[in-house]
Amino acid sequence: MTHQVHAFEPPERFVAGTVGPPGERTFFLQARGGGRLVSVALEKVQVSLLAEKLEELLTEAQRRFGVELPELAPVIGDNEPLDTPVDEEFRVGTLGLAFDVDTATVVIEAIAAGEVEPEVELGDEDDDEDDEDEEPDEDLDRLRVRLTPQATRQFIERARRVVNAGRPPCPLCGQPLDPAGHLCPRHNGYHR
Repeated sequence: MTHQVHAFEPPERFVAGTVGPPGERTFFLQARGGGRLVSVALEKVQVSLLAEKLEELLTEAQRRFGVELPELAPVIGDNEPLDTPVDEEFRVGTLGLAFDVDTATVVIEAIAAGEVEPEVELGDEDDDEDDEDEEPDEDLDRLRVRLTPQATRQFIERARRVVNAGRPPCPLCGQPLDPAGHLCPRHNGYHR
């Protein structure tokens, strides 16, 4: 089966965004460039972790390679909605990060979630050695984006705003509060 690699090196725009009301939001990474628009769906926790790990990656690149990092921008960057149409290319299963020292850029790769097929063994168990060399992700679609440290910092700030724009957490249990309230485990199931 052939797979597609949607490469934007660099993109005109790369953002995290959502579609839908709080509590029912679908999270997307969206890249635009060269007349192309690619949107991939992912979970809220993946967006949050991506922002966190990108911050760690920039800090490590500065420490190890002396990369100059932009100051935290007091100005709000890209706050525009996602470009339309928002057509999901695939759902993200794995996110990969790297820092390219030669070009001083951050590489983000979102790899499609693969379908896990149950392994059925009919023959000898010694045949497993040949399967270990294959990469499980090599036949999956992917989105690859290359960003400057400044663009990475802007992506991080927007991703954090998008994640925090959802439903506020319950002060007791930390679970999201619905407009109608929620059953708080700290109150033994009483509405809060």
